Amino acid sequence: MPKVRQDAWSHEDDLLLAETVLRHIREGSTQLKAFDEVGDVLNRTSAACGFRWNAEVRQKYEQAVELAKKQRKEKKRNEAKQAPVYQSVPSSLHFAPEKSETLEPSYFEEIKQPEVTKKAEKPSRSYDINLSQVIEYLTNLQKESTSNHAVKNQIEKLEEENRDLLEQNQQLNKQLQSMSEDYQALIQIMDRARKMVMFDEQDYSYKPQFRMEKNGNLENVAR
Repeated sequence: MPKVRQDAWSHEDDLLLAETVLRHIREGSTQLKAFDEVGDVLNRTSAACGFRWNAEVRQKYEQAVELAKKQRKEKKRNEAKQAPVYQSVPSSLHFAPEKSETLEPSYFEEIKQPEVTKKAEKPSRSYDINLSQVIEYLTNLQKESTSNHAVKNQIEKLEEENRDLLEQNQQLNKQLQSMSEDYQALIQIMDRARKMVMFDEQDYSYKPQFRMEKNGNLENVAR
C-alpha cells in the first residue's frame, strides 16, 4: 500500500477549497476569509490554503472564477437597484408635528433624487485584490524574469558557438585551398615526369648501338 504524506492534499480537499473560494467570491467576500474557513475545516493554516489555491487549484477553475466575479457584480448591481435613496429633509422644513400628526410616506417619495438613483444603478468597478493575488503576481513575474534571463544566456551561448563555427569554417577553407594548390602542383610534377620518361624511352628505343668486330668493322647491335 503506497504511503501518503500527512500534509498531502486529496481531491476532496481541493474540491472543498475551490467551492469555498468561489462561494466567497460570489458573495462579495475575500479569498482570505475563504482560506480561513477551509483551514478551520481541514485543520490547516490559512497560508497553506492560499498557497495551494494559487499554486495548483486556481488554474483548473479560471473560468469558474471569472463567472463568480460576474455573479458578484450582478449581485451588487441588483442590490444597488433595490436600495432606495432619499434626499435629506432641508433644515427649513424641520418642524414638530402637531399632536398625532405624522409625515405621509408620499412626502418622502416626492423628494427622492432620481439622479442619485441612476448613479447608484451604475455598476461600480471594484478591485478585489488581496495578499494572495499580490504574491501570485510577484511569483509569476519572477518566473518570467528567470525564464527571460535563461533564454538570453542560451542565445548568447548559441551566438558564441556560431562564431566559433565560422572561424573553423574559414580555417578549413584555407586548408582546402592550400591542399588544392599542392595537388595541382603535384599533378604538374607528375605530368612532367611522365613526359620525361616517355621521351627517354623513345630516345633509348631508336638510338643505334654498335660494337667492334674482330676484323675491326662496326656492327649495329640495336634491336
